[in-house]
Amino acid sequence: MELPKEKEIRYMRALKKVKEIKEFYSHLVIYIIVIPILIFINLKFSPQFHWFWFSVFGWGIGLFSHGFQVFDGFKLIMGKDWEERKINEYIKEYNRNGK
Repeated sequence: MELPKEKEIRYMRALKKVKEIKEFYSHLVIYIIVIPILIFINLKFSPQFHWFWFSVFGWGIGLFSHGFQVFDGFKLIMGKDWEERKINEYIKEYNRNGK
């Protein structure tokens, strides 16, 4: 039987995950709105130099890393149980050192 505390912890984790996903989609929508505006401004007022690429790639890298973090991209690289193993490793270390 699942304890109420465990159920509450799972609910809070799920709530946090949904909030992170919502923030990522907000980030994506803002990117989709702002980048075309920057492109328009650049091409309208200084078409000789395409500076909008700095925003496209700089912000795009940030957006990609945000999505990578939110959608558990690290699990693809490190393995599904990497986080749990690392937590257990630190707990053992802290127990040994008395911290």
